[in-house]
Amino acid sequence: MECLVAQIKRMIWNIVGRGLVLALGSGCAHPVPPPVPPSEWEARMDWDSAAEALVQHLSAYLQVDTINPPGNETAGALYLKGLLDAEGITSEILEFAPGRGSLIARLPGAGAEAPLCLLSHIDGAGVEADRWPEGRGPLSGTIDDKGVWGRAALDMKGLGMIQVETMLWLERLGIPLRRDVVLLAVADEEDGNAGIQDVITRRWPELACSQVLNEGGIGLKGLLFEDQTVYVISTGEKGVLWLRMVASGPAGHGSVPRAEYAPAVLREAMTRIAAKEPEISLQPATRELLAAAGSEHGGLAGRVLRGRLSVNLLVKPRLADNPLTLAGMTHTVHLTGFGGGETPNVVPSEAWATYDVRVLPGVEPAQVLAELQALVADLPVRFEVVQSRAGNESPVDDPFYAALVRRTRAADPGSAVGPAISVGFTDSIYLRPLGARAYGFVPFALDEAELATMHGHGEFVSRENLDQGLRVVLGAVADVAMVRPGG
Repeated sequence: MECLVAQIKRMIWNIVGRGLVLALGSGCAHPVPPPVPPSEWEARMDWDSAAEALVQHLSAYLQVDTINPPGNETAGALYLKGLLDAEGITSEILEFAPGRGSLIARLPGAGAEAPLCLLSHIDGAGVEADRWPEGRGPLSGTIDDKGVWGRAALDMKGLGMIQVETMLWLERLGIPLRRDVVLLAVADEEDGNAGIQDVITRRWPELACSQVLNEGGIGLKGLLFEDQTVYVISTGEKGVLWLRMVASGPAGHGSVPRAEYAPAVLREAMTRIAAKEPEISLQPATRELLAAAGSEHGGLAGRVLRGRLSVNLLVKPRLADNPLTLAGMTHTVHLTGFGGGETPNVVPSEAWATYDVRVLPGVEPAQVLAELQALVADLPVRFEVVQSRAGNESPVDDPFYAALVRRTRAADPGSAVGPAISVGFTDSIYLRPLGARAYGFVPFALDEAELATMHGHGEFVSRENLDQGLRVVLGAVADVAMVRPGG
């Protein structure tokens, strides 16, 4: 019995000790989609040639400076357009500002279904170039035994180039399409999401994609069990509510403390907000991901992850102890800054604090704002909304989601694949309200060290991950977009 208890404890600690960048996404996992017999196009596919071309093209793409700010995404869009032009795939570039361009390309199909969209962003996060390995800088595109180096190799030029190669191979192989396949490579995801909003305003009525593949989830080696990779598909994202809480009071001299002064009022308001206990709930996506991992692993630990009661009793408290996993189980109210007067002996008439509030899907940000206002209703405090957008999610009962699961399990046997609600947001949050089912998934398997390079120093993606990513994406797109036998 002691051995079994130790096994359960180690399993639970592994869940918490590693934490999730995404919220661990009821009860039982959805049935695993059955494998699909190889299609005729797969027999004609030269995977070795495709993998080498992908590496070379990604290397060149990483050498195009699209670090945001300032972005300069048009340069990246022009590079992608050149690859598409060479294959006879028409595309256009839309700029929302000089040098800030997004690319749109389309492979026409028979129109039997609404278009399928492959979405990426061209810009990359900022860098500290002097902290990168010598000869493997953020704009180097260096290729070596580890892979391809450069800012955005993981986030997200790697997946973006896989999507471009998917378009190229669909065209080269002459795969008959029952629906259009649309490529969107947009500007400004890392800063203000202006690129996707520009595309929506100017082109969405004619695009009207019903399903979207974007960034979000990824594969994490040893997340729950040492011998298992868990692939997380982001099916939804938390909403955002950015606030400035402003306290008011009389101006005065710093030599005499008074409770009615704005800084003291602000401190009291901040104390009340910090003391509020969060309501914790396991999202359905969380339970499904745990159940998927447990089903694949088997044994006692697997049964713990599959059971609703055992998850509530043994796993949920541990998840709540870790800030990373707790963020996926509750609304978060994060103090990110404050200010007011700058002279020590002068009390300002206003002092303020900023909060980054993230709201679970299904709850309006206004509801959370009202709860915060109620906590400080008796104080001279007002809230200024900087940005507000509700969270949203897409169903897992979807053929494209099923194709991503099926193709990932075929590429990495023994792995677990399941949904998640992302604690951050991507361009997908703008598309779901328009009717698109958006799934965030980069089909790479990363260890902790590789994951840490995303937005960090020495970002790279391995050849193995690029090859696997192409097999998953091209396979899943073909599964749901090609003309089926007999119709």
